[in-house]
Amino acid sequence: MPATKVVVNIPGETPYDVRIGAGVLEGLGSWAKKLPAVAHAPHLLIITDANVAPLYLEAARTSLKAAGFRVSDIVVPAGEEAKSVAVAGEIWDAMAQLGLTRDAAVVALGGGVVGDLSGFVASTYMRGITFVQVPTTLLAMVDSSVGGKTGVNLDAGKNLVGTFKQPAYVAASTDTLATLDEREWACGCAEIAKSSVIDSDEFFFWLLEQADALAARDDAGVSEAIARSVVFKAGVVAADKTESRGVRECLNYGHTLGHAIETLAGYGVYSHGAAVAEGMRFAAQLGVDVVGTSPELVQTQGELLDRLGLPSLPWSAPAEDILAAMKRDKKTRSGEVRFVLPRDIGSWELVAVEDAVILEHLRAWEASKVR
Repeated sequence: MPATKVVVNIPGETPYDVRIGAGVLEGLGSWAKKLPAVAHAPHLLIITDANVAPLYLEAARTSLKAAGFRVSDIVVPAGEEAKSVAVAGEIWDAMAQLGLTRDAAVVALGGGVVGDLSGFVASTYMRGITFVQVPTTLLAMVDSSVGGKTGVNLDAGKNLVGTFKQPAYVAASTDTLATLDEREWACGCAEIAKSSVIDSDEFFFWLLEQADALAARDDAGVSEAIARSVVFKAGVVAADKTESRGVRECLNYGHTLGHAIETLAGYGVYSHGAAVAEGMRFAAQLGVDVVGTSPELVQTQGELLDRLGLPSLPWSAPAEDILAAMKRDKKTRSGEVRFVLPRDIGSWELVAVEDAVILEHLRAWEASKVR
């Protein structure tokens, strides 16, 4: 099946391609030679992690060297802990020791952690050098590799330090998805489900029809789901590049509770997608009272998440602790916790919800976990 190309065209930025399909990794070097921002780079630095390096680093390095590039690589620890200021500092030091100049480029090879970290160091080293995204997980392909958000975590919360930096190219090689375990696969499915709820009836009901095929990793269904998600996200980012107009905040659906779960449970205890899926369930139920979300949407969304391997999490915490974690999130404004709430499929509202209402719903959510 030939690769699919989606063009991300953001006002004020150079358009870039997202290429989706089997064999895309092997063609990385030849495509990089066609990119004006990369073609003449004197040095490429691949940043990857300890899980991905044994699987795909050699293929990426071989492809880039065959195209005539000088290539170095850095392997960081696997997991969310690598997305830190300390690790970023180690990479900056290594970049300087390698003699990377402003016309060098970074290649992010891995999942969302590697992409966010690599984009952050690329956007800040020498005040910004080019970088390319080579996502190797379903979640990264449909979410973090597109749109230009970069960042690292602090102890107080996720992504509290970051920049906006668009990649020059995204190479989404679906071959790499074969090595994902069920947890990581479901993680990506959560992001696709989130996009479908926010986007349109057409996307949502297509996904309902294809849920079993996606869960079974059908090649054609997977490639189309990635392409649909990228098209959706590219459209949102084009309308609101730096999340300053309110449009891009729709991408935070499910993230208000989701980030609190990740913070309180401990990074990595639950996957990002599993936490976001739980946040979607909570937000839809909250929306019934706050914006008139239909109970049918709550039920159908729940059924979709179940079919995609994302059951409700067996975890809770005191409502007051969760609210406090929400208030530390970067989406909070003037002490008000804001939720993306679905009025209907394809229709959403960003709402500042009063603490008392949040606590009431959190306590009901917590009680539902007691079996």
